[in-house]
Amino acid sequence: MKIHLTTERAPAAIGPYSQGVRCVDTVYLSGQLGLDPKTGTLKNGVEAQTVQAFANIVAVLDVAGLTLADVVKTTVFLKDLDDFEKMNAVYARTFEAPYPARSTVQVARLPKDALVEIEVTAIK
Repeated sequence: MKIHLTTERAPAAIGPYSQGVRCVDTVYLSGQLGLDPKTGTLKNGVEAQTVQAFANIVAVLDVAGLTLADVVKTTVFLKDLDDFEKMNAVYARTFEAPYPARSTVQVARLPKDALVEIEVTAIK
C-alpha cells in the first residue's frame, strides 16, 4: 500500500511527482531543493540552500511521523563538487552518528538552477 505524503511546510512539487511516498515502513522523499516554501525562491549560496533543503526534508518526514534519525540513505546532488566542503559542514550539523549512508554526485544542472538537491530514504 502506497501513501503519498504532502505538506505545505515544504515546496510543492514542480512536476508530476509526490513530495514523498510511504510504502509499508519505508519512506522515499523526492529530492528537495533549497526553496523557501513560502516564497518559492531559492536561498542564496550552497550553505543556505542545504539548510533549507534539510528543513524541507524534515517537514515531509514529519508528515510520515519520522525524523532525521530515521533516515538510512541520502543522495546529494551538487552543481559543483567544489561546494562539497560547505555542503558537508551543514550535513554534519544536521545528522548525528550513526550517520545514514550517502552518495554525493556532481550534476550538470538542477531544477531552478539550484546549487544542491538532497533526497532521502527513511525507515520507521
